Amino acid sequence: MAEKKQRRLFCEISPLTYAISEAKEKLLRCCKNLVSSDKIAKTHTEEKLPCVVSAYSSGLIKTGKGIDPKLQENKAVNIALASAKISGLVIHPGETFSFWQTVGSITKRKGYRDGRILICNRLTAGIGGGLCNLANTIHYMVLHSPLTVTEFHAHSDALAPDHGKRVPFSSGTSVSYNYIDYRFRNDTDRNVQLVLWCADNRLYGELRSTAEFPWSYALEEEDHHFRREGDKYYRYSKIYKVTTEKATGRVTERTLVRDNRSKVMFDPAEIPPELIRK
Repeated sequence: MAEKKQRRLFCEISPLTYAISEAKEKLLRCCKNLVSSDKIAKTHTEEKLPCVVSAYSSGLIKTGKGIDPKLQENKAVNIALASAKISGLVIHPGETFSFWQTVGSITKRKGYRDGRILICNRLTAGIGGGLCNLANTIHYMVLHSPLTVTEFHAHSDALAPDHGKRVPFSSGTSVSYNYIDYRFRNDTDRNVQLVLWCADNRLYGELRSTAEFPWSYALEEEDHHFRREGDKYYRYSKIYKVTTEKATGRVTERTLVRDNRSKVMFDPAEIPPELIRK
């Protein structure tokens, strides 16, 4: 018996139906923001808070088979523009960081360019492409802090081959204006601040605070491997956030933050053979 075809969603029928679906989601998000009780952080300062809670940096330009270098250059421009809108933002106790309410709309008039975006599990070019990398840098730093993630959307963290040592959560955070947001809340008793800058084709980020926290944080990945399913490959792993008390070295918490199943979006020939399981 022939396998029954899966029914397509309305947004998958054509570019027009996708645009209609996206416009509906943007309108719904505007309405949701209007009635939300979240107190969105809006205070910026050029003065850096004294304590670095966590820091992260990543390359802006990826290379490899099937990767368009022009779209990578455009991504770097997009990230620099959005980083400038976020950097220096102070999130007071009780306040929430919203990626899109801080960055604002992304248009060509503002200097944004076409970069790589992921639509319906397909990589294509689109205005503002690459800002997921920026959101992921912020998420990575937040995971290494006591801040509370309140909105997170995942896409594949296998968009490109790993170069060097595998870094859990080095990618995989999804944002799309304005309805797919990234948010975290400051439930601590001290101010925190995001500092971001680009230099030498790298994105740098720091999460700062008015005083040190008594814990340190790490991400641990277990059972990392790839599997072939039909004619596609998927990355599997479990990623945990480990909280350690600085004064005693005692692990106080170990929380699963992602049960990972990500479609491989690059040439499967670049998957290390020793990581493929049947």
